[in-house]
Amino acid sequence: MTTWTIVAAVTLGLGAGVLSGMFGVGGGILFVPTLVLLGLGQVEASATSLLAIVPTAAVGAWRQHAYGNLRIRAALVVGVVSVLGAEVGVQIATRIDESLLRRLFGVLMIGVAAQLAVRTVRQGRRYSDGS
Repeated sequence: MTTWTIVAAVTLGLGAGVLSGMFGVGGGILFVPTLVLLGLGQVEASATSLLAIVPTAAVGAWRQHAYGNLRIRAALVVGVVSVLGAEVGVQIATRIDESLLRRLFGVLMIGVAAQLAVRTVRQGRRYSDGS
């Protein structure tokens, strides 16, 4: 690893941690494109992201639990079922062409952005700004 790669990885980790804590953003949305930019293949970046998000998600959930925002039962159900889904996803990702996987990831990111924009317009503010 070069010094630049280490600095980029540290910056990615810090930035992803901050954004995950603020927005609950899945690490893949941040980690995967940056890891591809750093030279990993799409499948390698996805696999690396899966492990990298574990401590981020654990700390974020723990802190949100302290504020009373965590629904433990829902999280456990989603988490257990997600294990099965992750296995299926890994099997698919390792069997399809990497350029197709990259395009599908791009479509996912556009879909997530569109969904967030629509919800924001429809719902307005949920939490008071304190004023």
